[in-house]
Amino acid sequence: MQHLADGIRRFQQGVFPAKAELFARLATEHRPRTLFIGCSDARVVPELITQQDPGELFVVRTAGNLVPAHSGGADGVAASIEYAIDALEVSDVVVCGHSSCGAMTALAERRDLSALPTTAGWLRHADASLARAAAAGGNHQVDVLVRHNVLAQLANLATHPCVARAVASGRIALHGWVFDIATGVVTEVGHDLTTPVTAA
Repeated sequence: MQHLADGIRRFQQGVFPAKAELFARLATEHRPRTLFIGCSDARVVPELITQQDPGELFVVRTAGNLVPAHSGGADGVAASIEYAIDALEVSDVVVCGHSSCGAMTALAERRDLSALPTTAGWLRHADASLARAAAAGGNHQVDVLVRHNVLAQLANLATHPCVARAVASGRIALHGWVFDIATGVVTEVGHDLTTPVTAA
């Protein structure tokens, strides 16, 4: 824990003073423009990748950047999505996958997850991702599965009533991205699966 305590000290002494005015405003204001749904992987840091200040992204991180389809039950992912869209009124939603994803690797390589039953159960939210990748002939290739997983999770996201209403009214736009850890390149996932975000 010492490295965390040291980090807090560096933040308080070096970072916070330079952004004191921003934090003073954020103390009474919370108006992020984007809901960013990414993977829990420690190598994928939304604010770093997008170079956004505190307060600009509303972030949800799950293993495999999975978004359960709407079920009507209460869960943290659904509540965060609803809050971001209906209370905070974000204008964009990003689902971001990434290279070398442990969750997608486990699925693509059909790893035995019997020792991790909760993880195995959670990864069932990627069943449609596996089906999409198989139809494209690449369900055993991690990079192919990562891209198809983003598309599948966007489809799951669209089943949430708040999302469906906001999309239908033109109030929000949905985006699928894949971040390559080794190169820093971010691509927009669409039908061709390969459009660099920086080219837009």
